[in-house]
Amino acid sequence: MILTRSEWQRREAAHHERADALTAAHRERAARGEKHPVWDFLFTYYSYKPSQLRRWHPGAGVELEDAPERASWRWYSRGTTPDGAVPDAAAFAREKPELAGLVERMLRRTASRPGQFGCFGLHEWAMVYRADEHRHPVPLRLGQSATDAVVESHDLRCTHFDAFRFFTPEAVPLNRAALTRDEQPLFEQPGCLHAGMDLYKWALKLGPLVPGELLLDAFEHARDIRLLDMQAAPYDLADWGIVPVRIETAEGKAEYVRRQRVFADGGAALRAALLGSWLGADRSIALRVTD
Repeated sequence: MILTRSEWQRREAAHHERADALTAAHRERAARGEKHPVWDFLFTYYSYKPSQLRRWHPGAGVELEDAPERASWRWYSRGTTPDGAVPDAAAFAREKPELAGLVERMLRRTASRPGQFGCFGLHEWAMVYRADEHRHPVPLRLGQSATDAVVESHDLRCTHFDAFRFFTPEAVPLNRAALTRDEQPLFEQPGCLHAGMDLYKWALKLGPLVPGELLLDAFEHARDIRLLDMQAAPYDLADWGIVPVRIETAEGKAEYVRRQRVFADGGAALRAALLGSWLGADRSIALRVTD
């Protein structure tokens, strides 16, 4: 596919407008020096700046006509038209073979597994279990002893290493599996909220190989998941207008699982789109989240 300069500039301008709208509140808070216990995560844990989210690319193999300014951009190659430039998946694989292999393994292996829906977001509870200090300087909804009791009355089923690694030492042995970084591709599964949020991370790591529109879709997916993640957390976030999903109750568990399944289905579509835009339709796979 070849996009004329007017076509790709129109898409680029629309991308800038959408990205600016998505990051406006964060940029305004940052200018005032304000912290937010829910939304800062999207820019601190993932450590990507709004300017990176704002940069538009057409995706692997899509040539930009009359784009001399992109000739020196990373993982772009010369196109077939005068001053044409095209994101080059092969160049990415040559320069970053380990990263390319990791991203493909994570996407494909996660997609190949059935979703698990019995964790109820207890990873956040395990991060404060029997702890004197907490990751967020806000009170616990139920207090420390009642929060600890919720953890002790449940079966911890976390499958995501980057959540598990923040468990308190006392909570680690309560989890069904002792997770490690090296084994992360073996445990990742599509029902996990953090695996869904990480699609934003993988999209940004692929840089120009992912269409800008898809990157913003992945960011919005991560944003929406982050809300549920913190609604189900043990913190009292009423001062920020966050209504809790009380996973310590049967009703709260049912709501969490219902929304978790919706996110799992959305994540499946995003994984397919990321693989397809990066590696081509002939190597993309059909994904379906099962019970």
